[in-house]
Amino acid sequence: MVPSVAASLREVVRGSVQSDPRALEPFRSDRSHLVGTPSAAVAPLDSEDVVALVRWARRHRVGLVPRGGGTSLDGESSPLDGSVVVDFTGWNSVLEVSPDELWARVGPGIVNLDLQRILRPHGVFFPPNPGSWTSATIGGNVGTNASGPRSFRYGPTRHWVRAVEAVLGTGERVRLGSLVAKRSVGPDLLSLIVGSEGTLAVVTEVTVRLAPVPARREGLVFPLPEGLSLGAVAVRLRSTAETGLSAVEYLDRASAETLADRRAVDWPTDSALLLLEVEAAGEAEAARRRERLFEVARSCGVLGQPVVVADADALWTQRGESSVALDERTGQRIREDVAVPLGRIDELLARLEGIAREARIPYFLFGHLGEGSFHPNYACDPAGPVGDRVRRAVLNAALSLGGTVSSEHGIGRLKREFLSQELGGVAVDLLEEVKRRCDPDGILNPGKLYPRTRRKEGGRPSRSPSGSAGGRARPRSPSDGPADALAHRARRRHGAPP
Repeated sequence: MVPSVAASLREVVRGSVQSDPRALEPFRSDRSHLVGTPSAAVAPLDSEDVVALVRWARRHRVGLVPRGGGTSLDGESSPLDGSVVVDFTGWNSVLEVSPDELWARVGPGIVNLDLQRILRPHGVFFPPNPGSWTSATIGGNVGTNASGPRSFRYGPTRHWVRAVEAVLGTGERVRLGSLVAKRSVGPDLLSLIVGSEGTLAVVTEVTVRLAPVPARREGLVFPLPEGLSLGAVAVRLRSTAETGLSAVEYLDRASAETLADRRAVDWPTDSALLLLEVEAAGEAEAARRRERLFEVARSCGVLGQPVVVADADALWTQRGESSVALDERTGQRIREDVAVPLGRIDELLARLEGIAREARIPYFLFGHLGEGSFHPNYACDPAGPVGDRVRRAVLNAALSLGGTVSSEHGIGRLKREFLSQELGGVAVDLLEEVKRRCDPDGILNPGKLYPRTRRKEGGRPSRSPSGSAGGRARPRSPSDGPADALAHRARRRHGAPP
């Protein structure tokens, strides 16, 4: 099967084509539990190669799956069987930087952290910093509208993209956006691409917006007492002026303990934690803002002595390892991504705790408290019946409280049936009309985002050049984690009795 697809591809693209099963193994999955078997992986040489590849896929009705770091959590970069992965990891150049006008042109394959390091000598940075920033690419950040701790102040990736160059599913090239500071020329087509998960176009270049690096940026870690209203803390921090806050994060006790077991940390591990980032023009301003935050914390009932972390980037790198630490401890698990208005935070947390209690499984929680955005983690097989019930309960809880089923990670394969529930049928119809214009044959990242089975999606049930059918991404085999041994530790979290 695979050799004929690879041979056909080599006739139209100049970049490398891989078809050996061992070479394809890294492309079979992302960080979700879904696994597919691609027929090939192509590393296009340039934009001309991308155009040729899209035209080839249209002729043969084969799905294309754009891929960067493979860090997506809902199956966005997990391929359907028989599809072709488009590997952009080699497109990792910074093409141009304008520190004065605060923008940079980059390849979609550059890793977020690598971009930050290149920008640092220019005195500028790219604000979105997802937890996977050490391996997530800018193209992937654009595809899912990723964000991270600093979105409290700076917002998600959508706010920080000035322009993209891309190839539509028709094979047409487009440049969307502009370098001007502002313009009003009709609906913003660029925003359609950001967050579209590679289903409308294959992005080949991104012009990102930049911000000046603050003179001082430090972290504060507060231990939290049990029984505290986290919603009240979030509202107070959000509404207080002159704090310099750029991030307001939360780790429950079980997550803090798990992270501390993996690596040495400089903060308490016997309680839930509030993690803040403070920006300032210098030491004097930092000291004033620090004292202001101490006052606010005390007024909310947070009385413990905070730990000051001089390097906030190091704090977020450690915080980003929470997911890796849980991987090592629990194996596969439900990893969700929901948000509610700040005034509904306490209701959401009670519901999330109740879901774990009813299912009798360990539960871990961390997230972006200042935005009402949380990542509940449940130690169970995500592909099994318990996992399905838990995921549905979490997403329905968020929606019932006026929230969203995805604040950061995107929809992918795992949440597509909830899109209509959140947006409404008319809005989804509009999105599907856009999809039909941009990708009439349904070849771009098939099986993702859109809730309804499309007749032409990804060439399914049409066949590939070698005659194979396919069209499924399968769940991984369950990984047996020490769930029972974790149960008592997961219960010892903020607001839960030991």
